[in-house]
Amino acid sequence: MTGPDPSDYPRRVLLVIAGLSPQVVTETLYALAVTKTPAFVPTEVHLLTTSEGADRAALTLLSDELGWFWRLCSDYRIPVPAFDSSSIHVLRCPEGLPLPDLRTAAEAECVADQILESVRGFTADESAALHVSMAGGRKSMGFFAGYSISLLGRPQDRLSHVLVTPTFESHRDFFYPAPSSRVIFTGEPDSRPLDASKAQVELTEIPIVRLRHLLPAGVLSGVPTFRDAVNAAGGSIEPPVLRIDLGGGRIRAGRRVIPLSHADLAFLSWFARRKTLGMGPVPCPSDGVPDRTFAEEYLREYAETPRRGRQERTVSALAEGMEKSFFLERKSRLHRRLEQTLARAAAPFRIQGHGKRPGMTFGLDLSGGRIGYGAVKKEGSE
Repeated sequence: MTGPDPSDYPRRVLLVIAGLSPQVVTETLYALAVTKTPAFVPTEVHLLTTSEGADRAALTLLSDELGWFWRLCSDYRIPVPAFDSSSIHVLRCPEGLPLPDLRTAAEAECVADQILESVRGFTADESAALHVSMAGGRKSMGFFAGYSISLLGRPQDRLSHVLVTPTFESHRDFFYPAPSSRVIFTGEPDSRPLDASKAQVELTEIPIVRLRHLLPAGVLSGVPTFRDAVNAAGGSIEPPVLRIDLGGGRIRAGRRVIPLSHADLAFLSWFARRKTLGMGPVPCPSDGVPDRTFAEEYLREYAETPRRGRQERTVSALAEGMEKSFFLERKSRLHRRLEQTLARAAAPFRIQGHGKRPGMTFGLDLSGGRIGYGAVKKEGSE
């Protein structure tokens, strides 16, 4: 794997996704700290699991009687990571209650949001390296974990799965390869003895397609849904399409719906309209020479927006034509709004400059076939 060495970071987080097999915690920790070169020794371990999975983890990993987590650290002299009952995070169902199992589409979407938020929180810390294990839980949980680290992962973050010798895989008494001979038995009817020291646990690091740089700041710093994050990344990759809803006061740029002020909306629509009509880019008005044609074209778009009584002031401001200051201010305000929502994906919807001063012209680079007008539903509506 390329990129910075995760073991160099002062905070090293192991995040494990699990269902009813808490063994994935010790198996992954063993593989990372004992067999991996260079070793990755977490400073803290966190487990995302169901309500029953949490009970099993607490009893088998942390209890005084069994305590397989403590045993592993002692057997292999691993510096003990922070891991206690507060590190076991129970997934919740849409109603907010502890989730016993993942069975419905609504539960799956809710779990995806929680896994994404957990990954978002850890990746917000620049001093931390995050290692996500997707070895446990239902397939959909592992998928959400992998997708979340792809959306939010940084160069120092990793994703892995562990492979265990088949005879020991999912064995209720196997938690990691023993440093010396330890006999466990298979289930009935044969009750065959097995030596836990003969087991092999192999860590497979999974390559990550990192999409974090495509996400707007609001997704990285806020609490987005899994669907929101996927849409934001998808909108940055897919061919850009712009739909303008003048009456609704918003646009759809790719997958994102963005409310705009009446003035910004009209400014973007002015350039979009020119593009759909096959008209070329325009120069910025010259200092002290207002452009009447630009003002007329802009006001035609402005008249279709939800102006809320401000039309007279705008018409008055453009009575002598569009001035350079008006042009540049509107362009700047529009770009800030687009970049706030779309980050790098805003580029196709910006008013781009072409050529060199003093002959520079401005226009949309989108083709007219990717621009449309009509109603746009509010984000989140069906």
